Amino acid sequence: MNSAGLIAAPETVSRPRFGWFTAQHKWAIALSLLLIAVTVILYLPVLHHPFSNLDDHGYVYENLHVQEGLTWSTIKWAFTTLDDSNWHPLTWLSHAVDCQIYGIDPAGHHEMNMIWHVIDAVLLFWVLLQATGYLGRSFMVAALFALHPINVEAVAWVAERKTLLSTFFFLLALAAYRWYARQPAVGRYAVVAFLFACGLMSKPQIITLPCVLLLWDYWPLRRMFAGHPGREDEPLPPLPARNLKWLLWEKAPLMVLCAGSALATMKAQHVGHPGSWAYTFPIRIENALVAYVRYVQKAFWPSKLAILYPHPGTLLPVWQVLLASLFLLSITALVMVGYRYRYLPVGWFWFLGTMVPTVGIIIQVGRQSLADRYAYQAFLGLFILVCWGVADWAKQKRLPAALLPSISVLVLVALTAVTYRQIRYWDDNLAMWSRALQVTQNNWVAEDMVAGLLASQGHTEQAVAHYRAALAILPSEPTSSLMLAIYEHQHGNPQEAIRLYKVAVAGMDDPLEQAKLYQNMAVAYRDLGDQVQFAKYIRMSAALRQSAAGHKP
Repeated sequence: MNSAGLIAAPETVSRPRFGWFTAQHKWAIALSLLLIAVTVILYLPVLHHPFSNLDDHGYVYENLHVQEGLTWSTIKWAFTTLDDSNWHPLTWLSHAVDCQIYGIDPAGHHEMNMIWHVIDAVLLFWVLLQATGYLGRSFMVAALFALHPINVEAVAWVAERKTLLSTFFFLLALAAYRWYARQPAVGRYAVVAFLFACGLMSKPQIITLPCVLLLWDYWPLRRMFAGHPGREDEPLPPLPARNLKWLLWEKAPLMVLCAGSALATMKAQHVGHPGSWAYTFPIRIENALVAYVRYVQKAFWPSKLAILYPHPGTLLPVWQVLLASLFLLSITALVMVGYRYRYLPVGWFWFLGTMVPTVGIIIQVGRQSLADRYAYQAFLGLFILVCWGVADWAKQKRLPAALLPSISVLVLVALTAVTYRQIRYWDDNLAMWSRALQVTQNNWVAEDMVAGLLASQGHTEQAVAHYRAALAILPSEPTSSLMLAIYEHQHGNPQEAIRLYKVAVAGMDDPLEQAKLYQNMAVAYRDLGDQVQFAKYIRMSAALRQSAAGHKP
C-alpha cells in the first residue's frame, strides 16, 4: 500500500504495461464494481419517491409530448420547443424514452436517474485514470462524486435528468479529447465536437467545456507549457506539446457551438422569464461572491442542504462581500503559488469557471441564490484539488502507509451516512419543502409549497398560516395572495379578499386566470353591496375572456 494513495490499491498505472489482464486493470474493474454496488444501494430509496411538485410536471407527468414516447412527432417537438425555458432536445427525448418504457410511474424515472448517476461516477473514474495514471486518487474523486450529499438533488429530482445527461457527454468529451490530443486528426476532433454538442443539447451548463479543455491541456495532459518547471514524478508522460496560440485556436470550433447554445438559451430564458428576477449587476456580483464561498463550505461540510436557497434580492452586508472576496482571492493566490503542482490551479479554476453560467453573474435564472444541482460538475474540480493535494502531502510527510486509506474510508462512510439522510428528505414533497423551511430563512417559495401541500391534504388552517408567512416575506406573491383571498372570501371577509385579489391579479400574466380573479372580485363587491364595482369587474372579466378566445390559434 502506498501512502500517496487514497485507498488500499496500487496508486499509479504504468501506461506501457497497462493491458487487459494486468493487476492494475483488475483493481480498476474491482473498484468500478464496488463503486456501482455502493452507489446503487445508497440510492435505492429513491425508487419509492413520488414525482416532485417542482418542474417534474412540465418534464414528465403533465407533458403530453413526452408521454407519447419516442415518436417522430415527439422528436420534432423536442428539437423545436423552448418549453421550461430551455432548449435541450436530448433531455426531452430521454424522458420520452422513459415514458415509453415505464409510463408515468415515478419509480422507473427515478431508477433511470440513479443509473445515469452511477454511469457518470464510473465514467469519471476511468477518465481520470486514463488521463493521469493514478488509480487510488482517481477512485477517490469518483467516490466523492458518487456519494457526496450535494448530488442528491440531481439524482432524486427527475427533472434534473438534464444535469446527469449533460455530465455524461461532458466526461465522454474529456475522454475523447485525450484520444484526439495523443494523435490530432480531424475525425477525432469531430468526435469531441459531437459529444460537446450532445452535452449542450442535454443542458447548456457545460458551455464552459472549451475552458476546461484548456485546463486539461495544462494538467493532466501537459500539452501546455511543456518546458515550464514542474514535477517529474508523474506516472504518465506528457502528450505532444503545443504552444498557447495553437491550443486557443484549437478550441475555436467548440466556441462556435458555445455561441449557438448561448443564443438558444437566451431566447428560451426570455420566453420563460421575460423580465422576471432581473436583479441589478451589483446585486448579482455580490450574491455570486458569497455563493462561491457557500459552495466551498458545502463541499467540505455538507449541511443544511435544501431544494431552494432564496435569493436575497438586495445588496448583501458589506462585511459578507469583503470576507467572501478575501477568501476567494486567498485561495486563488495559494493555488498560483503552488503552480508546480499543476492540479491545484486546474482544480480551483475548474470549480470557479464551470460555476460561471449558473452563479448569476451574467444572468439570474430562477429565484435561488445558489443550487445544489449546479455543483454536480463544478465540484469535480474541488475533488481533484483535494485528492491529489492530500495524497502528495501525505507522500511528502512519509505518513504510515495505512493512515490515508483509513481516513479516506472514514470520510466516505461519513458522507454516505449524510447522503442517506438527505435522500430521506426527498421521500415526499411535504418532507422536501418542510426541510427547506428548517434550513433556510425568508423562503417564501417553501412557505407557499408547504401551504399548498397542506391544503391538498385538508389541513386548511395550517396551510393558511404558511400562506400568511409567504406574504409576510414577499407581499406581492400572487399564489399566496390568491389562496388567502379565497379563504377570506369564504370566511365572510370580502373587503380583505378584494385587496388580496388585486395583489394576485397584478402578479399574473395569463388573461384567463385574470378573468377568473376579476369575476371573484365582482362577487366580493356584490357581497359588499357595491353594484357599480360588481358590474365593472364583470365587464372586465368578460372582455379578457373574449380577448383570450380571439387570440387562440
